Amino acid sequence: MFKPVTIKDIAKALKLSPSTVSRALSDSYEINEETKKRIIEYAEHINYRRNPMASSLRLGRSYAIGVIVCEVASSFFSQAIDGIESEAYSKGYHVIISQSHDAYEREVVNIQHLANRAVDGLLISMSAETKDFSHIVNLHEQGLPIVFFDRIIDAFNTHTVTVNNRNSARKATQWLIDRGFRRIAHLANAPNLSITAERFAGYEEALTQHGILPDRSLVRYCYHGGRIQQEVEDAVRYFLGLTEKPDAIFVASDRLSMGCLAALNKLAPQAERPAIAGFSNSKELDLDLLRTSFTRIRQPAFEMGRKAMELLIDLIESRYPVCAFENVELNTELIIQ
Repeated sequence: MFKPVTIKDIAKALKLSPSTVSRALSDSYEINEETKKRIIEYAEHINYRRNPMASSLRLGRSYAIGVIVCEVASSFFSQAIDGIESEAYSKGYHVIISQSHDAYEREVVNIQHLANRAVDGLLISMSAETKDFSHIVNLHEQGLPIVFFDRIIDAFNTHTVTVNNRNSARKATQWLIDRGFRRIAHLANAPNLSITAERFAGYEEALTQHGILPDRSLVRYCYHGGRIQQEVEDAVRYFLGLTEKPDAIFVASDRLSMGCLAALNKLAPQAERPAIAGFSNSKELDLDLLRTSFTRIRQPAFEMGRKAMELLIDLIESRYPVCAFENVELNTELIIQ
């Protein structure tokens, strides 16, 4: 049976006290450099690794952070997780990833599970189905540090990291208008998400600035956030079945963009497809796998994840109560294809 080397083993081998070894491995100024060097070299020679459980008990931290996203397979969230992990590991923290799959019940269960594992904090992007935030508010009131990114809520004060959703949506819709399209439909995410309202506002703003009267019959919400492809397909079929069909569609999220393009490939001949613009970080579109031109808003997902984790670690490690919070908005990039 494997038995890890302990501080007591090192102390016995070097004929030192366990406290001396422990302080040397912590780079304490109380240990002279020659002794410290001898201890560290011996520890490296025998491949000694600190026991994280023992450290967490001593310091009152687990050095683990829970992250809740809707789906790690999403191009946007996989890139955000890369940023999250890069920042966490550089600061000595481990990350536990959990997926809600845009389902409220799964979000509640996963968050409670992470809290029960005594994570030091939570980084959350809300699920499309969540309307009741009490499972998160309760943990916040118990003192658990929480930071939101991308899909945020305002149920309590904390750090948030998003992109400029309104301006980004306005730019994408503006691009369609500049190409001569006037009847522009909008495929939106779940109406309770923060990003949905912000991106809808940008879409309407671009229309009204050009004298185009917003038409609510050209707006369809996907209450499951694109998790159910049939819901996306039904919305696209609705657009294509209108007497006055839209000549363009603005799509409001990464997953919805992929679902919309797949639905168009299934339901409409190439010559009859409306122009598409929307949010997507998918690399598959660069390979032209979906055979449809798609101008898109690319979000700085890596930086969003990195910055959110930086702010969460600041909350965790703060020696004093934090009263001033940052609401960070990052810029996006319009990719024309």
